[in-house]
Amino acid sequence: MLLRRKLRTFMALVVVLAAALLWAPGGGAWAAPAGEDRPAAGRQLLFFNHAYGVLDRETADAIEHSAYLRDFANFQVRTTTGSDGQTWTGRYLMGRETYVELFGVGDLPGKDGEFGAGGMGLSVERAGDLATVRERLVDLGVTPADFQQTRDFGDGVPVPWFDGFFAIAADAYDSFGAWTMEYRPEYFADPRSKTEPAAHPGDVGRERYLNDDYRDHQMRDVTSIRLATTARDVASTVPVLRAGGFEVRTLPDGGAVALRGGTTIRLDATPRADAGLREITFALNKSVKQRHVEQIGRSTLTVGPGARAVWTFAGAQ
Repeated sequence: MLLRRKLRTFMALVVVLAAALLWAPGGGAWAAPAGEDRPAAGRQLLFFNHAYGVLDRETADAIEHSAYLRDFANFQVRTTTGSDGQTWTGRYLMGRETYVELFGVGDLPGKDGEFGAGGMGLSVERAGDLATVRERLVDLGVTPADFQQTRDFGDGVPVPWFDGFFAIAADAYDSFGAWTMEYRPEYFADPRSKTEPAAHPGDVGRERYLNDDYRDHQMRDVTSIRLATTARDVASTVPVLRAGGFEVRTLPDGGAVALRGGTTIRLDATPRADAGLREITFALNKSVKQRHVEQIGRSTLTVGPGARAVWTFAGAQ
């Protein structure tokens, strides 16, 4: 009898944990059929680093000039110069290990600057892990497109920033693409980067890359993100997630949910006209008693009660 009670208690705990993993910030459950699921490939190698979304101009401008966001998060409006002199100006909410990058229509060139476009960076925490992810991806039948990104801090002297790869050709996406990242030792060694010392040998992690200014604000990290894109874009992203060690669950609409790594990633399959950033959930540095709702353009940021916040974005008008 005692053994049966212990088994019932254990099974009940499993059910509770499974429900927690599939919890959706909007109040529903992110259910997925079991038939298409595959187990994660070994230990976790890739982690959610950041994601970006292209919003309508009204919302992007409201975010840029929001006094509330400057209190809520380590908020920056920054112009970055990357490889080949390419520049982009984004609105950033920076956490302890993760961040989000927001643009308005036309802020990026070509179709990357169209409403509903987006992308996601997945990074490794240990030097050398990117090569392992690449090997896993090749084993899945995908040929990665390698690249190196540099950063110019404004003095005309670029420094190697990170190595990475895309899982698809440069033009083989509709509105969304994911890429991998491994920060370069030259970047950490450059005093202009203002990064932290290594916590251990081979530390190329997100926490080292980001500063600790998040401590002076409410936002701590991104705990889940939901984006809508085409089924083709979802299909090209899933192998990268699996190679990185995420547990990927497919959805009836052709979308996918990726678990493990501290941030839940949901990609909804949708026609291109309906693509875009849908929802971000944040962990806060400390619990708040009162619920606060902030309307920012055509988006709504709900903070509390408790130690979380949910930011929802409107779709196409």
